[in-house]
Amino acid sequence: MKNVFLLSLLALCLASMPISTAEAAVKIGVINSMTGPEAPIGENLTNGIKLAQEDLRKKGIAVELIWEDDTGKPPIAMSAMEKLATRNGVAGVVGPYTSACSNAVAKLSERYKVPLLIPAAAKEEITRQGYKWVYRMNAPADVYASVLIDSVLALGKPKTIALIYENTDFGTSTSKTAKAYATRRGIRVVADESYQKGSPDYRSTLTKIKARNPDLVFMVSYVADAILLMRQAREIGLQPKAFLGGGAGFTTAEFAREKDISNCVLSSTQWTDDVNWAGAADFARRYKAKFGKEPTYHAACAYASMVIMAETASRNGGNRDKTRAGLKAGTWNGIMGQVKFSDYAGFTNQNNHQMLVQQLQKGRYETVFPAKFATKKPVYPFPKW
Repeated sequence: MKNVFLLSLLALCLASMPISTAEAAVKIGVINSMTGPEAPIGENLTNGIKLAQEDLRKKGIAVELIWEDDTGKPPIAMSAMEKLATRNGVAGVVGPYTSACSNAVAKLSERYKVPLLIPAAAKEEITRQGYKWVYRMNAPADVYASVLIDSVLALGKPKTIALIYENTDFGTSTSKTAKAYATRRGIRVVADESYQKGSPDYRSTLTKIKARNPDLVFMVSYVADAILLMRQAREIGLQPKAFLGGGAGFTTAEFAREKDISNCVLSSTQWTDDVNWAGAADFARRYKAKFGKEPTYHAACAYASMVIMAETASRNGGNRDKTRAGLKAGTWNGIMGQVKFSDYAGFTNQNNHQMLVQQLQKGRYETVFPAKFATKKPVYPFPKW
């Protein structure tokens, strides 16, 4: 009788133990560019995920994060994915950041049957290969260009466009869709220039573009190149009606701080702190208080991705197959608006996300398009240098 009492007491204690015990924690892998050239943007993803972990804990969901730094290199990202899938036994993975790493890791996600939720990589092909285990939060490359071109067409009648972009998966994919969409909207492409990422001087390429006198200059770059391109555009006197930045480096605090060259640049973005999606403004406030800087869309995408992955995995006891099915069936409403992983237009498990256009005005990003989300009027055309 005494043994029965003790067993009952033990069962009662176990039942009342908080979910935050180590045994109850769901394992989630994170692959991100924490060092290397993309680390400035990778830091935003890291911070967004850390804030998500805090909020999940408040909900009673314990998450054990296993971090892997891919340094922005696909082979390292692939090794990280193999380790997480086979040795660490994670329920799912959030990341990587870059398109090249994400595209490489997606294949392994399918091979090892591990749910992968990509927060911010834009290359279209990532979710156009029919993968069942790969999901994407952010809108793909075609929307980066189309929302920007739609915004300037609403402001005036540009007739020509020049493209300059890094020759990476992200750069070539985004510029390809920009060129196709511009042509479809009746805007003539007068220059199509790729460059080697991290080059020290772009003046000769920018001078070629200046000679074509384009109405629009569309750029796809990460942080350092975005700043250098604009600095050298000013040096040579390149003066279009609008500079268009395809997300990435044009949406960062580092770029915004360069007020003498970044003011009035338009950029496409997945998220802004003044958009009226549930919790967006509060997320921005808490992020700034914790990390001492403004969040980029990368932080918001990573935050929402981790919340969704962890909640789904926890609800399904860390079972990979059930987590995959839960991601496919679920609908969420939060700081990224409504999230639903759908199959459409050749995409599989792709969130059909509404992108926004923001403009730097006096060092601050302001939402200027679409009209229903706009908080400021855009400055157009681009002011004289």
